[in-house]
Amino acid sequence: MRRKIFSIIGVVLLILAVQGCSSHPEQNLLERYFHAIALNDAQTMATMSLQPLKIEADSWEIIQVSEELVNEAFLPELNKVELDLKKQKDESIVFTLDASDELDDAKFELENARTRNAKRAAQKKIDELQIKYDEIYEKHKNIQKQYNEAKAAAQKEENISMFSLNAGELPNIRDFLGDMSAKEVDIKCVLKDGTEKNYRVFMRKYVLKDEAAGITRRGRWIITKFEVLK
Repeated sequence: MRRKIFSIIGVVLLILAVQGCSSHPEQNLLERYFHAIALNDAQTMATMSLQPLKIEADSWEIIQVSEELVNEAFLPELNKVELDLKKQKDESIVFTLDASDELDDAKFELENARTRNAKRAAQKKIDELQIKYDEIYEKHKNIQKQYNEAKAAAQKEENISMFSLNAGELPNIRDFLGDMSAKEVDIKCVLKDGTEKNYRVFMRKYVLKDEAAGITRRGRWIITKFEVLK
């Protein structure tokens, strides 16, 4: 009977401990991070933060924790935007090359014109085609810029998602649906020289469903970046 009571107490204590860790993930993560700093362990720091920052602090404390925000993971949408813009970019390249070829043909006609009227007509055609080409090329540059930005945004989000899941190679991760949780944690550090400096720590965690494998992949809390507060 006594053994059963002790077992029940042990289970309850374990549950409370787990709940305590899960309800304050920022405390545990930052404790491990600053411990790694103290050991000058850059490798361990890099397993917790995408952009590791070595803060030479004698002490630190959490002064504020934001509400945990949970949103639908947006990597699939970013991937869709990238693919749509890639299609537009590829089509734009064809239109731009066609316009360039038309302009080159008109310039060739001018070079081979023999009469004044023929040269005047060829120059008029060049002027019109130059305006047309400039407009098409400007649109192409804009689409190319949008595509580059969308590609970079999708790749960045993929890197963050992969870092949280910590599951090796996941070639189909852009198809995963699920949730992204985010927190902002403000900390006060007393530095080695006695001065104080505050930082905002941005944290994320992902829970994503791999439909192809029938697996829910539960990520860990990670630090995405540090920001110095004024």
